[in-house]
Amino acid sequence: MVLAGDFRGNRILKAAELVRDGYVPAVLVSGPSAMYGHYESDLAIPYAVSRGARQEWFIPFPNDALSTKEEAAAILGELRRRNIHNFLLVTSAYHSGRASRIYRADERAAGGGPEFHTVSAADPYFQPNSWWHTREGLKMVFMEFSKTIATAAGV
Repeated sequence: MVLAGDFRGNRILKAAELVRDGYVPAVLVSGPSAMYGHYESDLAIPYAVSRGARQEWFIPFPNDALSTKEEAAAILGELRRRNIHNFLLVTSAYHSGRASRIYRADERAAGGGPEFHTVSAADPYFQPNSWWHTREGLKMVFMEFSKTIATAAGV
């Protein structure tokens, strides 16, 4: 499962790597409608294919989620519908902690659900050991911190 919100393609390429290396048979690609009237999955999949991935590795999952929490509810519902019992959640390194917490909370609220492990895709603008040295790293941490507070506050 690759989460939306990475406009540089790092997440979809990491997911393609997981299929290529035999860790998963296919990738469900989340795709909110947010980019000039296109679902993000409709842009991410051709991007990965243009970088050497195979089209059949990907399953588009268009949705109308406006937040990670809404995306989690839609994705977990789809995984349950498909009778998936475990999956890898692919997101960016800077987003992995918050995404994991949201998915675990939604899993508990639903009385259980598929087990998952989070896989972090690298981002050239975020280095875990030195993010505070760059403006982009600082912005990413600030945004994640703000979104973490907003999620905790129910916003």
